[in-house]
Amino acid sequence: MKEIGGYFGLENFNGTEYHNDLIPLNNGRNALQYLVKAKGIRKLYIPFYLCDSVSDMLVKKGYDFEYYQVNADFTPSFSKALAKDEYLYIVNFYGQLTDELIMALKRQFDRIIIDNTHAFFQKPTADTDTIYSCRKFFGVPDGAYLSSDKALEEVLEIDVSKDRMSYILGRFEGQASDYYRDYLEINELYGEEPILKMSKLTHNILKAIDYEQIRQIRNENFKFLHNELEEENPLKLVSPDGPFAYPFYIENGIEVRKQLALKKIYIPTLWPNVLDLVPKESMEYQYAANILPLPCDQRYTTEDMKFMAGILKRSTVKLTGNK
Repeated sequence: MKEIGGYFGLENFNGTEYHNDLIPLNNGRNALQYLVKAKGIRKLYIPFYLCDSVSDMLVKKGYDFEYYQVNADFTPSFSKALAKDEYLYIVNFYGQLTDELIMALKRQFDRIIIDNTHAFFQKPTADTDTIYSCRKFFGVPDGAYLSSDKALEEVLEIDVSKDRMSYILGRFEGQASDYYRDYLEINELYGEEPILKMSKLTHNILKAIDYEQIRQIRNENFKFLHNELEEENPLKLVSPDGPFAYPFYIENGIEVRKQLALKKIYIPTLWPNVLDLVPKESMEYQYAANILPLPCDQRYTTEDMKFMAGILKRSTVKLTGNK
C-alpha cells in the first residue's frame, strides 16, 4: 500500500536523461558483464592500459581474456583475426577516438565493444556495443548506460543507491578531502555488485541535469587548457565534445601530482594497477605514471583553469628543465 502523508523526501525531477534510449544499469563493469552474458562472448581482448575493475570482474566470473597494447595515439595495436565468439574491447581514452575512427575499427574487426567511460557526450555509432559511466561526469553514486542490439534474457532487480551518497552530499557542503575515505570505501563495494537496473535515485538525479550547459563548460575549459598547455604537451590531441578531462603528459608526473596536491589540486593516477602490470619502459607505464587528467568539468571556471595551468607551467620548468 502506498504511504500517504508524513515528511518530504527528494523531489521527483521531470527532465530527460541524456542517454534515455539506452539500457540503464548500475555500473560500467556490470554493463560489460551484461554484454558478455547476452552475446555469449567466449573471449575478450582488453588493453593493458585499463582499470583493473574490468580484469578483476573477468577473473571473478571466469571469463577468458587476453591483453593487447595501444598505440601512442590511444588506438588499439591489434592485428589478430577475431573468432566469431571473440570481441575486442576498445577504450575511448579521453574521448580521443572520433566517430569516424570508431566506424573504421568496426569495419576492420566487426566484433568490438567501445568503452565510452571518458566520452559520455559522444553518441554510440551504429551497430556498435557501447558502454557509458555516469559517475565519471556527474554527482551521482553509480549508474551506467549500455547501447546494444542484444538484451539479456534475465529479470534484473533495481539497484538502491541511498547508502552511497555520503561522500557526494559531504563534498557538496564541505571539503573533498574530508570525505575521501568514504569515497574509497564505497568504491570498493562496486566489485561485489551483481548486474542490476539503474537505481531510482540515480535516474532521478540524472533527470535534473542541464546537459547542454555542462557540455559547453567542459568544452570551454578544455579549449582554454589546450591553448595554454599545447606547446608543453607532447600528446597530439583532438578536442572531444564534452570532454572528461584534459590529458597533460609531463615527465615526473608522480612528483608533479604531489606538488599539485599541496595546492589542493587533486589529480588521480588513472589505473595505478598498470604500473605493476607492464615494464617501466613501456608506453602504458609511462602514460599511467605521467599523464595528468586535468579536471576541466562543470565545477570550474576559466579562472580555475588559468590558476592550474600556471602552476603546471612552473612545475614543468622546475622538474624537466623545459624553457
